[in-house]
Amino acid sequence: MATPSNDPLHGKTLESILEFLLEQYGWEELGTRIAIKCFTNNPSIKSSLTFLRKTLWAREKVEALYIATLLRG
Repeated sequence: MATPSNDPLHGKTLESILEFLLEQYGWEELGTRIAIKCFTNNPSIKSSLTFLRKTLWAREKVEALYIATLLRG
């Protein structure tokens, strides 16, 4: 039997991570915590996912906030 992963990102899609963060913070707070245009100027899930999939540093910030939020809760 396989050992379960301790990685909080294991099995999570970028979309589910973004939706979780939006539930927790909303667009305005998310844009304050991670200052990227796709969160501050006319934000949408689709445009944010497109940007995050192409931009590694931004995705890493989103994943770090997700992990920090899980640990906080």
